[in-house]
Amino acid sequence: MSATTVRVGILLAMAAGLVAGCSDDEKQNRPAGSPMGRTFVSTGVEGRQIPGGGPMTLTFTDGRISANSGCNTADGTVDLTDGTLHVGTLSSTLMACPDERSQADSWQDKVLTSLPKWRVDDSTLTLTGKETTVTLLDKKLAQPDRPLIGTTWIVSALMTPDAQIRSQTLDDVKPTLTIAADGGVAGSAGCNRMTGHATASPTANGPDVTFQIGTTKMACAPEIMEVEQAVLKALDGKTTATIDADALILRNTNGFGLTLRAA
Repeated sequence: MSATTVRVGILLAMAAGLVAGCSDDEKQNRPAGSPMGRTFVSTGVEGRQIPGGGPMTLTFTDGRISANSGCNTADGTVDLTDGTLHVGTLSSTLMACPDERSQADSWQDKVLTSLPKWRVDDSTLTLTGKETTVTLLDKKLAQPDRPLIGTTWIVSALMTPDAQIRSQTLDDVKPTLTIAADGGVAGSAGCNRMTGHATASPTANGPDVTFQIGTTKMACAPEIMEVEQAVLKALDGKTTATIDADALILRNTNGFGLTLRAA
């Protein structure tokens, strides 16, 4: 929370009285910081558990909150006044989720709209409602960024200049990418094995990675070859790499890209 601004002209006696009137208990009950600008991942729930197991992930940015508890992602305005989470109308993705995860959205909505009290202590955010208390840890500690080098990455989505694409074929063939410490590249484009070299250079927005890729020459079903062509376009030349926990995004200057997750 921001420190109280003392205006010029306030009598010293009044200021001293305000300080003296603040008990130790009141100081202890003040939130130690703000969640704004940070992402937190749940590590424990008291009360009804998250259907499907979660976790709940909350991101606070510029007066807005984004939430996901295992199914859809909801987004809306948030006001943190008086240590209470005031959430505005939430818009949500509309993905169908299997099994118990289908109830995760309603659980999440109930928690966020119940006007829970919030408190940040260093790296821990606690939401305390009438029926449920959720403890969350800063994502940078709960899910540290995986290293670009040495991690085996699995392609989970394809990016074109116009869209981001997921498909059953992509999920089935699971293209992979691994960059070794010496810059060697290995993996699968979907049908054929990839080999080659990658050169990384740091920038303010994440490392630039330039790929030189070759493949074997096996032919597969047309839908698999379509996935492979998209993967190879994304790895053709210069890309910008962004890592968030176990997720990697590669954006090529040609407009293509990949979303990958750590194996």
